[in-house]
Amino acid sequence: MKRLFSLIISLAILSTLSGYLLSKASWVGRVGISLFYNQYNFLKTWWKGGLVIFGVLMILLTVQTIIQKKLSSRAASIVQVFMLIAAIAGLYFTYQDFRHQLSHRFLGERFHIGFYLFWISWMIISIFYILQRKQTNVSSTK
Repeated sequence: MKRLFSLIISLAILSTLSGYLLSKASWVGRVGISLFYNQYNFLKTWWKGGLVIFGVLMILLTVQTIIQKKLSSRAASIVQVFMLIAAIAGLYFTYQDFRHQLSHRFLGERFHIGFYLFWISWMIISIFYILQRKQTNVSSTK
């Protein structure tokens, strides 16, 4: 439980940093969000973006915690590895999108790093559960 609390605190810090970086989009990117992508206006305020990122990470943490508790040790490890691969793929495709879409390139590097931090945070959750040994209840038979 103590480790899980430390993970949640770490995710909160990374979410705050991510929200701050997302709010630091370039001037052209901020204008584009205001004029064309109004649904992303919340990203211009650091705490709103950080709160959304933290909420998504808490949903992922909850799902992965349930998987870890309900499945056998081997099955849970396999699912956690697939979740890690999904996060790595998300990071890769986000990077590719930011490099090849002109409108996304205009958002600036700080904005990009904010999204990369989200994927890295998800990877941390997956690695946390991959490295954690599953608790087994050992009852003594006398």
